[in-house]
Amino acid sequence: MTGGPRFLIVDGYTGAARAELAAGGAAVAGDLYAAMIGKVQPGARCDIVFPCDPGAALPEGAALAGYDGIAWTGCSLTIYDDTPEVRAQIDFARAAFASGVPSFGSCWAVQIAVVAAGGSVRANPRGREMGIARKIALTAEGRGHPLYAGKASVFDGFISHVDEVTHLPPGAVVLASNAFTRVQAVSVTCQGGTFWGLQYHPEYDLHEMARLVFCRLEILAEQGFFKDRQAGEAYVNHLEALHQDPARHDIAWLLGIDDDVMNEDVRCLEVRNWVQRLVLPAMALRR
Repeated sequence: MTGGPRFLIVDGYTGAARAELAAGGAAVAGDLYAAMIGKVQPGARCDIVFPCDPGAALPEGAALAGYDGIAWTGCSLTIYDDTPEVRAQIDFARAAFASGVPSFGSCWAVQIAVVAAGGSVRANPRGREMGIARKIALTAEGRGHPLYAGKASVFDGFISHVDEVTHLPPGAVVLASNAFTRVQAVSVTCQGGTFWGLQYHPEYDLHEMARLVFCRLEILAEQGFFKDRQAGEAYVNHLEALHQDPARHDIAWLLGIDDDVMNEDVRCLEVRNWVQRLVLPAMALRR
């Protein structure tokens, strides 16, 4: 095989959920991941699959093993609901582990990997963690893990979730945590495969976070994040304005946002580390 590394991107959203996000101006999750991987690894080739779509053809056997990395996006499903869409993704995660191809992902990806390996996920009793996850701190294991090489020991990240990992499977290690969610990052080994994942979203930027908040304004207002829709729209407008002009220090100060989320090199360091420290070395061994 010639050329740059091949990545399979698993976009876990249903077609209806993708349409809802697109109507609010948000990008397709798979496209966000492909763009992010392309930036940290120029020349990378990415294929996107949508396992929730009727008749979706997912690679198996040699076709799956022919990829150099597998990346999972977020998703609006709930993993403890026994539905065909959820079961299909859990089964595919097990196949991904068995393939031996290094895997990575955000949010839903952590939950899929943990459940596929034998752990469990439930609704977070604290409710929804939304916008910016504050004070994510590396554990002792995280500080020595290659996923976090060069990362600050405490940082913020874009986030949106209501569920959390409650029980780790054998072969899993918590790498980062904060006061809201115990498992903010995890490494899972299962069936000879390795997964590194983040509960937060390095693939988001201020614009994408703004669009996601816009799409969730009604429920966020109901849950007390905003006094009313007008307040939510003002927050969205602040995010968009700061995205357009990062020199707006007044907005950054008001929102408590810094390089942790605004600087792409800082925000995506974990993705770069996964590619350079797990994907490329494994690729060299296979070739």
